[in-house]
Amino acid sequence: MRDVTKVYVMGEVEVHALRGITLDFEDGGFTVLLGPSGSGKSTLLNILGGLDTPTDGRVLYRGQDLTRADERALTRYRRRRVGFVFQFYNLIPSLTARENVELVTEISDDPLPAAEALDIVGLSNRADHFPSQMSGGEQQRVAIARAIAKRPDILLCDEPTGALDISTGIQVLEAIARVNVEYGATTAVITHNAAIARIADRVISLADGQIARERFNATRAAASSIEW
Repeated sequence: MRDVTKVYVMGEVEVHALRGITLDFEDGGFTVLLGPSGSGKSTLLNILGGLDTPTDGRVLYRGQDLTRADERALTRYRRRRVGFVFQFYNLIPSLTARENVELVTEISDDPLPAAEALDIVGLSNRADHFPSQMSGGEQQRVAIARAIAKRPDILLCDEPTGALDISTGIQVLEAIARVNVEYGATTAVITHNAAIARIADRVISLADGQIARERFNATRAAASSIEW
């Protein structure tokens, strides 16, 4: 990201969500983006994932200028390169865990089999269950399996533990960390929970649409050691 600004216009009011963000993400790195509500975290993540476009500035992915890409190119980028995990799962209630994952495998170039993706997040035994038959943590792990089934280069997670208690949240964090380490997905997790920052390589704190602080962890903590 190079000097990225995002302004939302609502009637006569302008809301500056991002104010000149410049940021690099290294291949295979794990970054946690911290900040309170309204600090610009979700806007930043949506721009990284090609779900939104900046008002000004540039976003480049391996030499491709996403800010100059048309909608077809952005769709291709999202489909082939990016896996998304959201706070509220976004599973289809009428489909089983396996079928929810297969939605992605059917449109991907070189996907993981749905059974393998579910095994990675520890849910092989729940493949034929519907979302209503699973806990919140299990549903979120299905969402992670769906995101990684396309073998994404980039895994973007928006408050993945925000709706979970600590024990199920830790299971979700363990799954995300495993995908990052074992599959090399460049991972960014946004959260308002400072405790989660310990599992990352790097921590970016946002405030009022700007980078307030950047720091690196000498060692990454295991998700199982996190408390909040």
